[in-house]
Amino acid sequence: MVMDLHRLEYFVAVVDTGSFTSAAARVHISQSGVSAQVRELERELGQTLLDRSGKRVRLTDAGAAVLPHARAALASAAGVRQVADDLAGLVQGHVSVGMITACSFVALFDQLEDFHRSSPGIDITLTEDTSDQLVGSVLAGQIDLALVGIGGPTPGGLESVEIADEALVAAVPTDDPLAGRETVALRGLQERTLVCLPRGTGVRTAFDDACAAAGIQPRVALEASAPNVVAGLAARGLGVAILSETMAEMEGARLRGLTITQPRLRSRLELVWKAGALASPAAVALIAHARQRFG
Repeated sequence: MVMDLHRLEYFVAVVDTGSFTSAAARVHISQSGVSAQVRELERELGQTLLDRSGKRVRLTDAGAAVLPHARAALASAAGVRQVADDLAGLVQGHVSVGMITACSFVALFDQLEDFHRSSPGIDITLTEDTSDQLVGSVLAGQIDLALVGIGGPTPGGLESVEIADEALVAAVPTDDPLAGRETVALRGLQERTLVCLPRGTGVRTAFDDACAAAGIQPRVALEASAPNVVAGLAARGLGVAILSETMAEMEGARLRGLTITQPRLRSRLELVWKAGALASPAAVALIAHARQRFG
């Protein structure tokens, strides 16, 4: 039997209001229409659901048995509608994403491309800044999500999905005395001129924290916000570049990346969002896509 949800709705409305007239006002059809639809429901079920003999309409025993199932069916239908409405909302959604300056992580670009193809109606806006500034913008609710570099624990107040976890390297030209080695101890860099990303980036934070813990004062002579610029300066002999493995590879054969050891340093790329905040449907969709791709 295929049950008409409207008939169940009218039946419940009569029970809740106590009369066909009040039910008609609630569901916005005529009193005769409500009465006819409830009688049709009774005919389908082969049971009298309502006692119409008094001033106020009352449930029969059969009606009392049917009522909770009618309410459950209407609630389920409302849930289906809500899901459909949420999905429809994504079609015209918007998500604002922050990204570390001069990001060169190709896998993230591929993920955004896939997301755009699967959800073409969602507009994505991108802003660039240092990791520290992006974290602040997420916590302040100014942007929905941000790709940030993190050297230690994920900052408080954020949830995240890890995008990448890479070792830090000291990148030198191929004619540098260190170029024939695979690794270099952190203390082995304390007398070298360094080229670094600015403070507030994940790579720089991981490096500075390690130096501070070891009692080392690094000789940072040059800073650049773009990893390719840092790599390019090192390739021209202006200093040892402190970069992630992927960043150092941008200069190809011109640079040799030595893994920093004692201790081994790592920096993570994480997509972060504000913990406990009610994200927009578009942001939720992008988070779910990132979890599927990288989680």
